[in-house]
Order: sequence, then structure tokens, then C-alpha cells
Amino acid sequence: MNPALGGLSACIRSLAPALAGLGHPSEIACLDAPDAPHLPAISTRVHALGPSRLGFAYAPRLRSWLMAELPRFDAVIVHGLWQYHGLATHRALLRPGSPPRFVFSHGMLDPWFRREYPRKHIKKWFYWWLAERRILNTAAAVLFTCDEERRLARESFGGRSYRERVVAFGTAAPPDDPAGQREALFRQVPGLRDHPYWLFLGRIHPKKGVDLLVETYGRLAAIHGAALPRLVIAGPCADTDYLHRLQDRAAACCPAGTVSWPGMLTGAVKWGALRAATAFVLTSHQENFGIAVAEALACGTPALVSDQVNIWREITGDGAGLAGPDTAEGTFGLLSRWVALDDGAKDRMRASARDSFRRRYEIGAAAHSLLAALQEFIPTSRNP
Repeated sequence: MNPALGGLSACIRSLAPALAGLGHPSEIACLDAPDAPHLPAISTRVHALGPSRLGFAYAPRLRSWLMAELPRFDAVIVHGLWQYHGLATHRALLRPGSPPRFVFSHGMLDPWFRREYPRKHIKKWFYWWLAERRILNTAAAVLFTCDEERRLARESFGGRSYRERVVAFGTAAPPDDPAGQREALFRQVPGLRDHPYWLFLGRIHPKKGVDLLVETYGRLAAIHGAALPRLVIAGPCADTDYLHRLQDRAAACCPAGTVSWPGMLTGAVKWGALRAATAFVLTSHQENFGIAVAEALACGTPALVSDQVNIWREITGDGAGLAGPDTAEGTFGLLSRWVALDDGAKDRMRASARDSFRRRYEIGAAAHSLLAALQEFIPTSRNP
């Protein structure tokens, strides 16, 4: 549930209260250490059964907890693939009368991983045939956050016979304090107060295409000069060497002082950054959903994304942003199209962004959609 690991924890934090509001309370079992500092901020009941070990995330306490506790639930949702928690939950629910088990793949069946990390794919291929295929095929349903994710998942592995369901995904709307949130940002990053900027917000990782963003920004700055918005690249980075290479490249190709690296932003500062940005930019090579994209739309900030962000069709169809290929020229074309828009077109896109969030990604809509999918498979004895 560590927020530094990505947007999934943020969605779960929002989803559990939304489900409770519909009369369906839930609990979270995770593999954090019980004393993890981010756990007290979670309002939902959390069972911290870690810390987990090695890349497989083995946690010896997990299976015994599952065996003892799962019978009191009406449904169980496993978030993610390829690690011990999926196998342990599968085994714990083999007993007759167990609650139905659902698996949220969260983009982990995307064929991009096979192309980009062929050695890891070999290990996944063996694990697929040893365990993961059966884990998915015996689930009540495998859940996808959009049609594009479901389509791509069919290309990765053979031998699948699982039921597919697409459910809405999303996050909570930001707290209603725009002025206070912007001020919180400007206090922490004062250099942004008087300058428009584009915002990247998320984990700084090679799959996110941040290198494309830096290179493209340098090209555009050479053309547009001071008229170009600044670039803010905010988020944690686990690979310090990679971060330094990006920063060195930005220093070499972008005008001095135009690219900011404020690190991970949270709370009011994060919302202030999203609200104050002229546009949110995510040029990923692979992105299942992108909680930060939905958060940007909630703030009325248009999203400029690659066509490898699986919800790009929804974004462009709603008029809430623009999309382009995840290449150097595609990124240059994407940002150039934004620069060429007049103020009226950008204002209309901001209004469309808010509307798109309300209709598609607000957590209440996501909770209703998930609940409908679960109730399709919950036996009547558990679902009166």
C-alpha cells in the first residue's frame, strides 16, 4: 500500500470507502510490514502481513491468515499477477463453499513486457504454465480496467480460458480547496509561482518515456524559446543512476532553469501541482490506466498522452486531451499540437477533462461498476 509504488494503492484507498458507502464494507490484506509509516493514514481496516521477501513477494503469514479469515467474506479480489499473493489466495479458496475470487490484472498481461524484457518473460512463461494460468482460469472473472487492456492481454500467453469483465476504474475527486492547494505547491516549489508549466507526475521509470519528454522539450524550447511552458517532472525514482542520466540530459538540451525535479509530491502539494499545470503529460511506452491521468482530469487539466496509455481513446474521444505515438517524433508532434491550440480550444479541453472524469473515473462510478461485476458471480446464498 506504499503510495511511492504507484497509483494502485491510491485507488484502493478510495475504492474501499466508496464500496462501504454502497453498503459493502471491505478490508485490505497487504504485504507491507505492520509498522509501515503509510498505513495509519488509511481509513479502511488493513491487515499488514509482511514484510514480503524476494521478487516473488513471499510472506509466510499470508496463507494462514487467508485460510482463517476468507470464509467470512462474500468476495475476494486479488490485485496483480506473478507474485505469491495470487497463488496463496488461489490455494486458500479451493475448499467447497469458499467465496468467489476475482483477479484484477492491472496491465500485467500487456505484451509490451514480453518485447521489452524477454528474459523476464521466459520466467513468466514457465510460471504461467506452472501456476498463473490456473490461477486466472479458475477465478470467477479476470477484471480489466478498459477494453484496450483486455484486448492486449489476449496476445501474451496461450492456454487461457478465463472469463473477462471490464469494470470502471478511477479515484476520488480532489478536496475542494483549489487556492489552498496551489499555494501549498508554490510554497514548496516557489519557482513555479509565476510560470506556466507542463506536468509529469508519477514514478520515474524507463517505461514512462521521460527520456522522450526531456528530448522533445529541448527541441521545442529551441523553437519557441521563453514562450514555452516550463516542464516539471515530479515523482519518486528507485534507480538513482537513471535519474541522474535524465537530469544530465535535461541540463544539456534544455534551457537553464526550465526543467524542475521536485521529487514525489503528495497531499495538497500534489493536487496544487495538478491544478496549476497547463497540461498533464504522460508519454509512456506502456500504461494500463494511469491513476495520475484520472487525477489530472479531475482537476480540469488536459492530458497529453502516448497511444500506449490504454485509456487514450477515451481521453481523445471525450475531447479531454491529445494522444500520439510513443516515439521521439510522436511526442514532438503531440506537444506541438498542444502548443498550436488557441486559448479557446484549451479552455474547452479543460471543461471536457472535468466532465470526462465525472462520467468515467470518479470513484463512485468505479464502485458501482465493480459491484455489478462481483454480484454477477456471488452465489445467492451470499448475495441475498
